[in-house]
Amino acid sequence: MNRKTAYLSLAPLTVALTAGPACAHHVMGGRLPTGFADGLLSGLGHPVIGLDHFAAVVAVGCLAAAQRAAPMLAIGFVLAMIAGVAAHVRGASVPSAEILVALSVIGLGAMLLRRRPLALGAALTLFALAGLVHGYALGESIFGAEQTPLFAYLLGLAVIQSAVALAAMSVAQLIAKQSADLSPLRLTGAGIAGIGLAVLMQQVIPGA
Repeated sequence: MNRKTAYLSLAPLTVALTAGPACAHHVMGGRLPTGFADGLLSGLGHPVIGLDHFAAVVAVGCLAAAQRAAPMLAIGFVLAMIAGVAAHVRGASVPSAEILVALSVIGLGAMLLRRRPLALGAALTLFALAGLVHGYALGESIFGAEQTPLFAYLLGLAVIQSAVALAAMSVAQLIAKQSADLSPLRLTGAGIAGIGLAVLMQQVIPGA
C-alpha cells in the first residue's frame, strides 16, 4: 500500500470527523442488554455510533503511531477504557463526565496538530486519562446489567476499540513512512478537535 492508498484510506474518516458532532446513542434503543448477544452488539456498536468516542479512538491510534511502543499504547488506552466502564458499573461517580469526554476529544485532536510527537510518558498519561473518562461515560449504557451481558459488552467494546485504534495507527504510520508531509493527519486532528468543541458546546449551552 503506497501513500496515495493510505491517504484514500484516511480520507473517508476525515470527512466523517469533519461532518459534524453526534452524541452517542445506545445500540439497543435505550434498552438495557439482557443476554450475551445483546451485550456483545452493544459493546461493538456503542463507541462506533457515538462520534465523539469514535474520534477519540482514532486520535489515540494516530498519536500512538509516532511511538516505538505504538500497539502497546493503543491497547493501553483500550484497557483504561475498560477500567473506566468497570468503575462506573461498580458505583463510582464522576461529575460532568460528558464535559470531560468533550475536553479529552479536543485535547487529543489538538495533539495531532503538533509538529512534534508526544513524549512517551505524556502519551501514556493522556491515553490513560482519556480512556478512563470515555470508559466511564460508555459504562452508563450497561449500568445495572447482569453479569453475562456485562461481560459480552466489555468483550465487544475491547474488540472494536482495539480494531479501530490499530487500524488508525497503521494508516498513520504508513503516511509518515511515505512522506514528511503529515497534513492528512493534521486535518484529521482538526476534525477531531472540532467534534470535541461542538460536543462541549452542546453540553454547556443547552440547545446549541
